[in-house]
Amino acid sequence: MAPEPPLLSMSGITKSFPGVRALDGVDLDVQAGEVHCLLGQNGAGKSTLIKVLAGAHQPDTGAIRWRGEEVTLRSPIAAMRLGIATIYQELDLVEHLSVAENVHLGHEPTTAGFVVRGKAARASTGALLKRLGHPEIEPGRLVGELSAAQQQIVSMARALSHDVRLIVMDEPSAALDPDEVDNLFRIVGDLTAAGVAVVYISHRLEEIRRIGDRVTVLKDGRAVARGLPAKSTPTSEVVSLMTGRNVAYVFPDRPVSPPAAEPVLSVRRLTREGEFAPLDLDVRPGEIVGLAGLVGSGRSEILETVFGARKPTAGQVLVGGRPLRPGSVRAAVRAGLGLAPEERKAQALLMLESVTRNVSVSTMSRFARAGWIDRGAELGAARAATRELSLRPDNPDVPVRTLSGGNQQKAVLARWLLRGCRVLLLDEPTRGVDVGARAELYAVIRRLADEGLAVLLVSSEVPEVLGLADRVLVLREGRVVHEAPARELDEHRVLDLVMEGSPAS
Repeated sequence: MAPEPPLLSMSGITKSFPGVRALDGVDLDVQAGEVHCLLGQNGAGKSTLIKVLAGAHQPDTGAIRWRGEEVTLRSPIAAMRLGIATIYQELDLVEHLSVAENVHLGHEPTTAGFVVRGKAARASTGALLKRLGHPEIEPGRLVGELSAAQQQIVSMARALSHDVRLIVMDEPSAALDPDEVDNLFRIVGDLTAAGVAVVYISHRLEEIRRIGDRVTVLKDGRAVARGLPAKSTPTSEVVSLMTGRNVAYVFPDRPVSPPAAEPVLSVRRLTREGEFAPLDLDVRPGEIVGLAGLVGSGRSEILETVFGARKPTAGQVLVGGRPLRPGSVRAAVRAGLGLAPEERKAQALLMLESVTRNVSVSTMSRFARAGWIDRGAELGAARAATRELSLRPDNPDVPVRTLSGGNQQKAVLARWLLRGCRVLLLDEPTRGVDVGARAELYAVIRRLADEGLAVLLVSSEVPEVLGLADRVLVLREGRVVHEAPARELDEHRVLDLVMEGSPAS
């Protein structure tokens, strides 16, 4: 008798985006009733793979088989109809709708072809929440009033409101306390006992050993290991599989000795409750300090709090020894801070405007003459700033949306150079930048530091942090677990610290 085919089989899946091949022939098979763990560093291809599985991305090549039959997942609705549900780390709930409305969104209960609202939807939602061990969540309550952990339970209830056979969970424990994690694992155990398969994504290897059956490891868009036993594969082997790389990183030389000047940026006991613990750090002129950690470790939140985009619970940010007003971007910019955010298109750039206007937008008062903008002065200043960074094409009148990712990032940096900033905060500086342009950006960042700029850098790519930074702070779950000169660290050591380390005493 022929063996049962896997519930899910993905073979030879490829997916490319401009400048990057996100998936390069990935194979994955999942059996009914198992917890299949998907591991890999940030940028390894995990998110792209689960979006292909969820129907949100269409693969360029490859095949997907469901219960032995080849299928095409043209949309998330098509995937859901088959019985595939995805719970993303960034929950896609509608905050101004009730719990019951979110759970049944898009498939409201019906009777005789008519949508049944109110009582019936609340009753079925209540039954699902009770099954998940959270009967205290009121079906009629607005989702925006719930805690992060409760919102995750609502997402799980929405998945279970369908006839689901496979659930993808992306970092489901990131916002949970230990008791809530225990409840999550109880739910997963109940699901798998009923034959439901779970694809579980987590950076916490202790969770993988506790809950997983098999492991697939992704690296640089490839599956470098498939079907490893979750409970018996040594941590060192998993980390080694994750750290090997095919992408070449070309970094400029760093100074032999660290800068001796007084810090231009100082952070003292800076805290945001629930995001990161009290933090102390200094950055000197000419120094690049890197923050290394996984998604959810508090890296970006620290940068945004230093910049005033988030208000701290406690602590101080000082520039040149003078404290900044907490939660004030204006105060930070006036003191000489500049931020190149992770999502530059949404958070930093005016995509329909010219390069000139994007570069000058933070310095417009310099070009104002009797209520009018001196176009010639604005254009000349923008041209000088962009030429200093070798931005291409050398035409500041072109719309910034027409530039490559690397040149868009240069436009953001040129804005802060024109402003005369003293401290540059970089969040994922090469996100969406092709490999060839990365080395050029690395050289620009190093040169700016060598000219006296203080740089605080966040990157999901450990080699990037180690190659660019002079000094590195390793974060785990909002706490600094290690600090050392970059030359004393390697990728394997950093991953060990962020995945298995404990907070420093």
